[in-house]
Amino acid sequence: IDTLKKLKITAVDRTEDSLEGCLDCLLQALAQNNTEASEKVQGSGILQLLASLLTPQSSCTATVANIIAEVAKNEFMRIPCVDAGLISPLVQLLNSKDQEVLLQTGRALGNICYDSHEGRSAVDQAGGAQIVIDHLRSLCSITDPANEKLLTVFCGMLMNYSNENDSLQAQLINMGVIPTLVKLLGIHCHNAALTEMCLVAFGNLAELESSKEQFASTNIAEELVKLFKKQVEHDKREMIFEVLAPLAENDAIKLQLVEAGLVECLLEIVQQKVDSDKEDDVSELKTASDLMVLLLLGDESMQKLFEGGKGNVFQRVLSWIPSNNHQLQLAGALAIANFARNDGNCIHMVDNGIVEKLTDLLDRHVEDGNVTVQHAALSALRNLAIPVVNKAKMLSAGVTEAVLKFLKSEMPPVQFKLLGTLRMLIDAQAEAAEQLGKNTKLVARLVEWCEAKDHAGVMGESNRLLSALIRHSKSKDVIKTIVQSGGIKHLVTMATSEHVIMQNEALVALALIAALELGTAEKDLESAKLVQILHRLLADEKSAPEIKYNSMVLICALMGSEPLHKEVQDLAFLDVVSKLRSHENKSVAQQASLTEQRLAVES
Repeated sequence: IDTLKKLKITAVDRTEDSLEGCLDCLLQALAQNNTEASEKVQGSGILQLLASLLTPQSSCTATVANIIAEVAKNEFMRIPCVDAGLISPLVQLLNSKDQEVLLQTGRALGNICYDSHEGRSAVDQAGGAQIVIDHLRSLCSITDPANEKLLTVFCGMLMNYSNENDSLQAQLINMGVIPTLVKLLGIHCHNAALTEMCLVAFGNLAELESSKEQFASTNIAEELVKLFKKQVEHDKREMIFEVLAPLAENDAIKLQLVEAGLVECLLEIVQQKVDSDKEDDVSELKTASDLMVLLLLGDESMQKLFEGGKGNVFQRVLSWIPSNNHQLQLAGALAIANFARNDGNCIHMVDNGIVEKLTDLLDRHVEDGNVTVQHAALSALRNLAIPVVNKAKMLSAGVTEAVLKFLKSEMPPVQFKLLGTLRMLIDAQAEAAEQLGKNTKLVARLVEWCEAKDHAGVMGESNRLLSALIRHSKSKDVIKTIVQSGGIKHLVTMATSEHVIMQNEALVALALIAALELGTAEKDLESAKLVQILHRLLADEKSAPEIKYNSMVLICALMGSEPLHKEVQDLAFLDVVSKLRSHENKSVAQQASLTEQRLAVES
């Protein structure tokens, strides 16, 4: 308190020696009890006075900046520092040539910006960020300890200035901070504090989409992999992982990371940690295998690692699937799903026995299984079933039996993938479609899921599979099973879907029902108001040409039923259909003429 009083008097006289004594005394007080001393400083009104002492000529300037840095460690002091007008003179001091002044000024500005909107705003208005970035550029190549300390403080200041603030991060990116930081990391990788500061800065900036392109144009991948290889401590690796994950979302960077040898590092971690149950090791195994899967999401990086199915990486990932570690089983199945993104890879994998590995994995997770593993294995099987040549092979390998074991699952993600896998498998496979379509347990479950309003994906896939069973089997028995299970009303509703592809699938299935089993389905079609829906689809100008075409085909097929025929007559279909004879689509126009003739004859 005495010092603060004395400081007020001395500051007016400006005698450097006594001023210095007061400032040193104040620093000592802050060192002993920062919070209490800061409260006294705030109460004394001395902050405005400090602003006047921040002059480039004074020998006390570095000490004043140091005092401001110390008091600004307290959250309650940051806004008072801004209000006292300290930001503008501090930013001016960033133009100083004195290293100690620069160091203390960087600390003061960094601490004032920490978690403080007002502090950041004031530094932004004073143009502080650009000066700091210019310093980083010009001092980047000097490796003496004092300079590295200054670089660390400046990086920290930029971090506090932009942390969790998208617009300030974007500003730094536009000022070109990314290439500068990457260069810093390359030159000063031996300095732990500076390296750490760069990594935290990368972690923040990498979250921003606009940063990815700038990162991709630097050699960040190479630098991070080089740094990663040197690390032995879990925490240090974890820090690098936190930067790698957001960066690896960018396809160009995925490829750079693969080329820089990251995958080999990840595989090594998996091998080292797989049998450990220490918390850090388990966490590192998860991070490494997750990152591996992420790298496979890029088309180029994935194909590079597949190496025609002969690659070391692909072989290692295969070995994860039969392991006893759930995390590795999950990563292995997800990796296969990612490799299975083009026909060539899918055909190669099915020919080389991948299906058995995945069905064995599913078998291990039927009772009280791990939902994420179930979901991943089903995703892989669904992708593998896309190429036409794989379907019969997978059916004879018993995939439907393995998948049907999960019919009782109450987990929507598992239900969704199960439905998608079955739908892919029966595409153009009449025998398999008939076999599944006569499976009353399956059809009953599909009808139940067609009402899963909380899970649009499951609902949509159930409808599509119901329709697919009819379209691919063209079987009377399948239609009877679906009628008995109450599935007709769902197919009629599906004809009104917002997705044209689903509308179309429903109309084709309904036309087959009308052609093969109209008598059996008549009542259900009537109570589902099919005729009214068809009238609406034909009258609606927004209906796609194929919808109009298939609706008319279906109308003709329904004429064999007396009650439905009567409904068609009552609704004046002739008016709607005759208008379609001049439709711009030839097929629609032709079908309109045929339908019109049919309606005229029948009436």
